Amino acid sequence: MSSTTTGLRASPATALDAFLGRFTMYRLVSLVLAALAAYSLLLDGLGWLTFGVANMLAHLALCLGLTYASNRALAAVFRVRPHSESSLITGLLLYFLFWPTQLGPAFAPIDLAGVALACILASASKYALAWRGRHVFNPAAAGAFITGLTGLNIATWWAGTPAMLWLLVPGVLLVLYRTRKMLMAAVFVVVATSIAASDLLQSGVDAGGAVWQPLAQSPVLFFVGFMLTEPLTLPPRRWQQLVLAAVVGVLFAMPFNFGFVANSPELALLAGNLLAFLAGQRGSVRLLFSHSRRLTPTTTEFVFRPRRPVRHEPGQYVELDLPHEKPDGKGRRRVFSLTNSPDATHVKIGVGTADPVSAAKRRLLALKPGEELTATTVAGDFVLPKGSNGPVLLIAAGIGITPYLAHLSSGVARQRDTVLLYLARNASELAYAAELKESGASILARLADGSAPPDFIEDAGARLDPGTRLDGASLKLLVPDIAQRRVFISGSPGSVGSLRRAARQAGARRIHVDSFAGY
Repeated sequence: MSSTTTGLRASPATALDAFLGRFTMYRLVSLVLAALAAYSLLLDGLGWLTFGVANMLAHLALCLGLTYASNRALAAVFRVRPHSESSLITGLLLYFLFWPTQLGPAFAPIDLAGVALACILASASKYALAWRGRHVFNPAAAGAFITGLTGLNIATWWAGTPAMLWLLVPGVLLVLYRTRKMLMAAVFVVVATSIAASDLLQSGVDAGGAVWQPLAQSPVLFFVGFMLTEPLTLPPRRWQQLVLAAVVGVLFAMPFNFGFVANSPELALLAGNLLAFLAGQRGSVRLLFSHSRRLTPTTTEFVFRPRRPVRHEPGQYVELDLPHEKPDGKGRRRVFSLTNSPDATHVKIGVGTADPVSAAKRRLLALKPGEELTATTVAGDFVLPKGSNGPVLLIAAGIGITPYLAHLSSGVARQRDTVLLYLARNASELAYAAELKESGASILARLADGSAPPDFIEDAGARLDPGTRLDGASLKLLVPDIAQRRVFISGSPGSVGSLRRAARQAGARRIHVDSFAGY
C-alpha cells in the first residue's frame, strides 16, 4: 500500500526505509559483510593491514567454502534443506574472527586446523546445539569458543581495528537501522565502553583515549552489529532485548579468569544466547498447512495447524522458513503478522499477494493441505500495554490491518475505547470485513478512489474535502481526541512514516509503529 494511494505525501525521510525494504535482513547482512571483506583486502593492499592479500584470500575461501560445504553435508544427514545464505554469513563472520593463516615459510598447520575446526563446529552447532529445530547459540561464536578450548586457535576479532572503522561504522549502522535494533545496540555499547573506559582511566589513560580505545581497537561495534543482534538468538520483547544487551555488555567488558575459561566476546555472546533462549519461544514450531482463502483481490489468508501451541501476544509476528527452488532477493525466511488470537487452535497470517509475487509467496500459494512449514521465530513489540485500558487509535494502511486482527479477536475493542482508521485503495481492498464488523471497534475507512465503505464502517472521506491529504489537521478532524489516545500505526515504510508525522502534528504523544520493511 503506497502513500499516494492513501492520500499521504511520500517523504524523503522514508526513502532509506523503502530502499532497505527490498532486502531481507539476511541478504543485507551478507552484502555488508561481503563489502567489509572486500574493503579489508583493499586495506591490506594499501598497507593499512599486514596479513598479506594472498593469505587473506585463502583464509576467506577456507571460511566460506568449509562452512558452506559442512552445512550442506550436515543438512543432508539431518534430512533438512540447508539455508545457504545463513552458512555464508557464518563463514564471513569467522573470516573476521580469526587471524588469516600465514602461508609460505611461516605456515602453521595447527592455526589452519583451528580455523577449519571452527568452521565445521559452527555448522554443527546449528544441529547439535539446537532445541526443536532452532539453534540456541550463535553459530560463529559457538565454533570460535569451542575451538579456543581445544587450544588449536584463538579468536582475535581482528575486525575491531581503526583502519576498518571507515566502512565498519556505516555498515553496522545500516544493519541496525534495518533490524530496528539501534536502542539495543546503544545500551550494549554504553555499558561495555563505560566498563572498559573506567579500567583504562584507572591505568592512567586520558578520557578521550579511554573512550576511543574500546570503540576503535576492540570488537565492540562489529560484535553488536553482526553478532549480538542476530534475530534467531534474541528474546521476543524489546525490554528483554535491552536487559540482554546490558548483561552481555557487562560480561563482554568485565575481566575474569577461572583457569579453564576466561572472558571473551564469544563467551559473553553465548551466555546471552542462553538467557534469550530461556526467555522466548523455545525451539521452532512445525506448522501443517490447512487451507487458504482470498480476503481481497490482492490479499490472501493462510491457515495452519501447529504441532504444538505457539506462544505469542496479539500484535506479534512469526518468521516462516519457506524453502523453495531458485529463491530471489527476498530470501526464504519471511516475517508475517499473526492474525489469530493467542488461544486459537490454528495459526493464521494475512499476506499481500498482488503481482509481482515473490518466490517465497509463490511457495505459500502453492501449498497443499498437510504440507509442513517451520516457524523459526515468534517475536515483536507491537502489543498493547499491560495494566492499562486507556483509549487507543489503530491506523492501518492496506495490508497493515493484519497485526490488529489478533488484538481485535482477543476482545480488546470491548475492553477499551478503540478506534480503527483503515486506509485502502477501494472498498474491495478492505480485508477481514466480517471480523471487523464483529470486533466492536469504532471503524473509519478512507478509500483512495473516493468510494464508500460498507455500512458498518464510517466513511472518513465524507468528513474531508475531496483530495485532502491526510495530514495532522485532517487526522485531528477524524479523531478529535487523538492526543488522549495511544496510537498504533501499521503498513509500508512510506505509509508509516507519513502517518507518524501526521499523528504527531495532530497532538498524539504515544505512538507505536509496525513497518513492513521487506514485505
